[in-house]
Amino acid sequence: MAAAARSTVDAAEVDRFSRMAREWWSPEGKFKPLHKFNPVRLAYIRDTLAARFGRDANAAAPFAGLRILDIGCGGGLLCEPMARLGATVVGVDPSAVNIEVARLHAAQSGLSIDYRATTAEALAEAGEAFDVVLNMEVVEHVADVSLYMSTTASLVRPGGVMFVATINRTLKALGLAIFGAEYILRWLPRGTHQYEKLVRPRNCPPRCRRPA
Repeated sequence: MAAAARSTVDAAEVDRFSRMAREWWSPEGKFKPLHKFNPVRLAYIRDTLAARFGRDANAAAPFAGLRILDIGCGGGLLCEPMARLGATVVGVDPSAVNIEVARLHAAQSGLSIDYRATTAEALAEAGEAFDVVLNMEVVEHVADVSLYMSTTASLVRPGGVMFVATINRTLKALGLAIFGAEYILRWLPRGTHQYEKLVRPRNCPPRCRRPA
């Protein structure tokens, strides 16, 4: 019997975010922190991609012709702006509930986005490739960071780019992102982040870095 394929999915994390799925698009709900800093990260992504691919960031559809993957897309908070900028967007999340929320909101917004309840491993196995991979606030929720990073890096076409954002594993993060945000301010449900699963950037495995 063949050995079971390794997976980066943490079932407990998927269940946790599935329970909060209905609040993805509520600016005052459990995902309030994401809504607060979304404009900043969107501006950074837009300007970086415009420079990388020689596009005019102020054009009506500067990312036309680019295929973008948002891995761990949740309710689609990044997918929809990328689609509005002209990109062909694939949004992937292991939570079928998150994907259903994302699909409904995209339909209400009149946007065409390819949402799939699947994993990075499945995409890689199918030979999928993208100009851009958005890997935002996911690393700290997976079961195998090394496998996850190498898998998502393999999805980037030569000359493409992957954005990775996660909470640095520091005492400051423990105080602000966990105790402050979850226990004091209650911006996030308790248990959303676990200190032992936070990753320091320097600990990113070398094989996750794909040359341009």
